[in-house]
Amino acid sequence: MGRFGLCGTMIAQAGQRDALLALLLEAAELVADAPGCEVWIVNTMPDNPDALWVTEVWRSEADHAASLTNDAVREIIGRARPLIAGMGDRFILEPVGGKGLPEST
Repeated sequence: MGRFGLCGTMIAQAGQRDALLALLLEAAELVADAPGCEVWIVNTMPDNPDALWVTEVWRSEADHAASLTNDAVREIIGRARPLIAGMGDRFILEPVGGKGLPEST
């Protein structure tokens, strides 16, 4: 199997999108240097003021799983949980290439 990709939405508690966005951007900075992290992007959704969309690309599913064992990542997840009203769509993907994605090794 090639790369491991995740795309999904989080719905913030009413009025908490910006606070959740700040935590997700903190997480993006944290995983930027994590082994195997190639892309970690947080998006807002103009047609839904409470929704955030996260796009991740990892060298492998194992690298993604390892990132979730990092104490700092787990701490951010704990702070984010009370701000999340629910989860929207979630897709597991196998990214193969395109602008911004490094060549597979």
